[in-house]
Amino acid sequence: MATYTILHVAISLVGIFSGLIVLHGLLTARRLEGWTIVFLSSTVLTSATGFGFPADKLLPSHIVGVLSLAILAVAIFARYGRHLAGRWRPTYVLTAMAALYLNVFVLVVQLFLKVPALKALAPAQTEPPFVVTQAVVLAAFAALSITAAIRFRDSKIQ
Repeated sequence: MATYTILHVAISLVGIFSGLIVLHGLLTARRLEGWTIVFLSSTVLTSATGFGFPADKLLPSHIVGVLSLAILAVAIFARYGRHLAGRWRPTYVLTAMAALYLNVFVLVVQLFLKVPALKALAPAQTEPPFVVTQAVVLAAFAALSITAAIRFRDSKIQ
């Protein structure tokens, strides 16, 4: 299972890294086709491989995975099925960035679980350091996603 975990984490990190590049592209009104393919495919794989870990009950990670896959389906349809036409352009931006946010949300959860200094600050992940960190990440993603949707919508890119 250690190899599977390493693979899952590696795919997740590729998704986050490529997603941040795609976000930069959206903020600067550039499509970055190659990075978009890497981001969307690795993010789908991240969510899909998350279901490969043993579990005897429904976990929050399963809910996040299902939610992420549903959001990604809309993003992929908006981008490739509707070719960013009309309302599909901001729909793509907001759903793609929501999927990236969910990956970063899980990254923060994992950091607070695995990094001893962070775990000591928030062992139950209900303590203020964890809650404030997640709130700051959410606020940053909301602001960046809205800005990206506006800038990408107003661009002349077809």
